[in-house]
Amino acid sequence: MLRSTCCIPLCPFTAKQPSFLRTNQRITSDLSSDRFTLRGGGGGGASAVVSSSGLRDLVFVVNPQGANGRTAKEWKKLLPYLRSSLGKDCNVIELLTLGPSHAIDITREAIRDGADAVIAVGGDGTLHEVVNGFFWEGKPVGNLNSEASHLTALGLIPLGTGSDFARTFGWNNDPCEAVERIAKGMRSRVDVGVIDKEGKDLHYFINVADVHLSAKAGFYASKYKKFGNLCYVIGALQAFMGHHNRDMRIRVNGGEWEIYPQVTALCVGNAKYFGGGMKITPNAVPGNGNLEVVVLQDFKWYDFVFKLHKLYNGTHLSVNNVTSRSVQSIEVEEISDSGSIYVQSDGEHLGFLPRKFQVLPGAIDIIS
Repeated sequence: MLRSTCCIPLCPFTAKQPSFLRTNQRITSDLSSDRFTLRGGGGGGASAVVSSSGLRDLVFVVNPQGANGRTAKEWKKLLPYLRSSLGKDCNVIELLTLGPSHAIDITREAIRDGADAVIAVGGDGTLHEVVNGFFWEGKPVGNLNSEASHLTALGLIPLGTGSDFARTFGWNNDPCEAVERIAKGMRSRVDVGVIDKEGKDLHYFINVADVHLSAKAGFYASKYKKFGNLCYVIGALQAFMGHHNRDMRIRVNGGEWEIYPQVTALCVGNAKYFGGGMKITPNAVPGNGNLEVVVLQDFKWYDFVFKLHKLYNGTHLSVNNVTSRSVQSIEVEEISDSGSIYVQSDGEHLGFLPRKFQVLPGAIDIIS
């Protein structure tokens, strides 16, 4: 059995469980068939036939390349403890991703085949892909299975570089504690953000989406993941090179267009943290049916130097040129329409403005 020393937090932090996290039901298994098949999983892409005779079927989607390969090592150490904790009550299905977007495909098929829960093992990037796998052509995948008598839940074992989403819930970055949550099997409903651009597929996010400087920094940071959380510092420095604030217009909840001059960054939060622990949208609550929008305007490089601590502890809303508002939807365009304003969500580069962001209230059950 794995000793607790094998589960040393990768990025330790502690917090009390937030009040919005209401665990109101246990995960139960009520599958109509005795067996189902998951194709395209780990083990070189071989199919996995899974028995589902009265046990909870838990699909663990593992990104072995996460955190510069550290995820695979930590997962191997965790697996004996996980099997000993869950093996009597659950079918533990381990599926390794083979490349970008593979977790999306694995998740969709697992949900269609009646999995009780799909657990993302890795960082915010793996979680992001798994969340997107809960949807297909603008609809929840679970709704496509007419025989399903329960909803597949989302789970998380944070073993990646950032693991920012877990911070909002007050979860220690300890995989053993995550296994304990999964064993208890309590669920909460959480909102999901959706990003729309005309002519493009819908894209979903569960943590934070952002525009301009922060999104550009995230794009560059993704190239330096081998340096751990230092990648965010490197990405920010590179993004500042040649950066210019831009005039933008926004429309909130389908209302009138508003002009926002000299925007440095615009962040849309379903949860509170991004960039390796920066509390950028401190009023966001991933279960209240709203998104928090924080806009930084006319920031210079030295503003970040002197105010960085406020961005990390969430007190920056009192700073001049920082505004915050709660929305159900927001459309963002650049006035000059240069086509060069970066957009990302949950640390994943999505392209460039314009975009529309909106909330899907209570879209997913999460193991909490």
